[in-house]
Amino acid sequence: MSDLLRDIIRRNRNGEAIAVPSVCSAHPDVVRASLRRAQTLDRAIVIEATSNQVNQDGGYTGMTPADFISFVHRLAGETQTDRARIIFGGDHLGPQAWRNLPADQAMAKARTLVRDYVQAGFTKIHLDCSEGCAGESAQLDDSITVPRAADLGRICRDASSTDLLYVVGTEVPPPGGARHDDHVDIPATSPDAARATLDAHMAAFADIGEIGGLVVQPGVEFTPMTVHHLPLTRDPGLRAAISHHPGVCLEAHSTDYQHPQAFVRLAELGFAFQKVGPALTFAYRQALYSLDLLRHLTGGQASLQSAMEQIMRDSPGYWQGHYHGNENSLHLQRHFALADRIRYYWPLPKAQQAVTALLNDIGQQTLPDPLLLQVFSPATLDRAVNLGGPQVQSLITAQIQLALDPYFFDPAKAEPVR
Repeated sequence: MSDLLRDIIRRNRNGEAIAVPSVCSAHPDVVRASLRRAQTLDRAIVIEATSNQVNQDGGYTGMTPADFISFVHRLAGETQTDRARIIFGGDHLGPQAWRNLPADQAMAKARTLVRDYVQAGFTKIHLDCSEGCAGESAQLDDSITVPRAADLGRICRDASSTDLLYVVGTEVPPPGGARHDDHVDIPATSPDAARATLDAHMAAFADIGEIGGLVVQPGVEFTPMTVHHLPLTRDPGLRAAISHHPGVCLEAHSTDYQHPQAFVRLAELGFAFQKVGPALTFAYRQALYSLDLLRHLTGGQASLQSAMEQIMRDSPGYWQGHYHGNENSLHLQRHFALADRIRYYWPLPKAQQAVTALLNDIGQQTLPDPLLLQVFSPATLDRAVNLGGPQVQSLITAQIQLALDPYFFDPAKAEPVR
């Protein structure tokens, strides 16, 4: 599978505006919609799991790495997606999920984590040791992160029965986007810092394996209620900073909610790996809340949002500390924030029951276009018709796919943004 990525890296480094979308989500509707779109477009796709979503302890999804592979393969079967186009990636693999522990204990958990990912069949391995553990600074520099990444790399090498492609880098946004709202410019990583980080990892990985990606900040970010859009005319010089390592591309995180042209521009700047996650579960939530409103408009009771509000209040750990403000602001953020912390609650039994009740209620009727247009865009309705199948599920899938489509831009048709 890594050969698909190497070809994309090679073409990008040769000047082609090409990139592969990396879908970082464990939500079945998101993964199903993403696989189906990749199959329709005959494109490769990376499906990623993060260390807090999926780990040896189950993560917040309850899945181990092997469970996740089986889960995606099952959805590939349902959507008739060719498995050969799917690359499995592990995201933020390291001590991050256990950073409340002392470093030695957190790293011990991380060693088990990466071994399990590699043995399960993940081949794109992002090693992230950038966040400090108990008693350490919040963000660590290369002198600590590089040896820790190499430590985990050796575990991966020894556990793997196939070739791996490593992604490294210490300038990584917090998983899921920034934690606070602000309106300042997001500075790009400096070329000198990017070069130094890559060189340090290259030296440390000389006997470990192939580094194919470097995570750096191009100047994109989103906070709970704000998107920091990529300055399209700015070139931070990061492509030049990796020019002496021809097999390496740049990887961009937190690219959710960017304007469509941004993804072409990122590819021009050397970002052949482009990550997306919360924007897709945000689209899923939009579709569900729209269907809940339609349930009300057709004589039923709109109850999904109130059910989710109670669930999030009963278990606030996934949103407290990420959202700030008065009670009204917190209420809005719980349901509508770009950070989409509500995504952590969909797997819970009470949330699943509420969603199932909604789909059963609204799925018993055929909804006419004039009614659908009150809550869905014409583009969503057109896509849903083309997808076919049960109307309600087609609407959900269409909403997710439209959020993903900008990542599947056609390199042959992409207009230069320079």
